[in-house]
Amino acid sequence: MYIPALLIPTLKPYEMSDQNTPKKAKIDIELDESIAEGTYSNLAIINHSISEFVVDFINVMPGTPKAKVKSRVILTPQHAKRFMKVLADNINRFEAAHGEIKDYDQPPIPLNFGPTGEA
Repeated sequence: MYIPALLIPTLKPYEMSDQNTPKKAKIDIELDESIAEGTYSNLAIINHSISEFVVDFINVMPGTPKAKVKSRVILTPQHAKRFMKVLADNINRFEAAHGEIKDYDQPPIPLNFGPTGEA
């Protein structure tokens, strides 16, 4: 899997060695088995404020009137933009290797996030 350092801006990309020459910093990333299994999603709902993007991943089953958010990811605007660029890069490389991903028209999904507020 391709994981660019671009998504980890809080780490220093280089640290100085004893000879004052830059060397790349390394990070060990641990992946628990339960997370490694992944969560299937066929719908993502994205909301944002001035300080964050909230991405809710949902699995909508055909013929089922209700679906639950399976995972929520909260990103800073800077991380969201970096994620968009890295995802686009990965899609381009995928299509170069496997052909264009077809985008089929889907009927709109009526969304209901509970009762609406009343004044």
